[in-house]
Amino acid sequence: MTKIKICGLTRVCDIEAVNEALPDFVGFVFADSKRRIKPQDAIGLKNLLDKKIQAVGVFVNEDIANIADICLRGIIDIVQLHGQEDVTYMEKLQQEIEKPVIKAVGVRSREDIRAAETLTCQYLLLDTYSAKQAGGTGKTFDWNIVDEVKKPYFLAGGLNSNNILQAIKTVRPFGVDISSGVEVNGFKDKDKILEIVKLIRSTEQKR
Repeated sequence: MTKIKICGLTRVCDIEAVNEALPDFVGFVFADSKRRIKPQDAIGLKNLLDKKIQAVGVFVNEDIANIADICLRGIIDIVQLHGQEDVTYMEKLQQEIEKPVIKAVGVRSREDIRAAETLTCQYLLLDTYSAKQAGGTGKTFDWNIVDEVKKPYFLAGGLNSNNILQAIKTVRPFGVDISSGVEVNGFKDKDKILEIVKLIRSTEQKR
């Protein structure tokens, strides 16, 4: 069954929405973004989060000591790297933390995916490439680029209730990562979160 991640939560009402919808993962963005959250605010939200949902921390070229501190404080269960983190960085990080790592890839070609598969991470996240920002574009990319991917991966980039089932059918990812697709005016919307989780779950249960 396809795993579901709702990324970019910032408010108590966002937590209440996902606690009702029960996706598999939620994301807290600690990098420069309109969805950025401070660690002291994120820990309050994590304490309210249903224990069945894992929290992912999103970072962009962050100091490893800061990531380790957030992990030690129990704010996140998984680390997601969305910058230019290389093999050396990731090896050092995994010496400091005992958490799974997701490495995001801005996909332009199959070669981008193949290169990322050599990295020492547990998961990949395939996202729309942008030279201006590290993810969060709200735009899809050509899913036909994705063929044989050895590592389990999340599909991201412009996913919403209108295209999510086609995306899953086309790519068959380990998981899907949804952010702007469940927002209204830049904020998470409870009805959209409930709708997309129900859509994915109910469709897969019919298979």
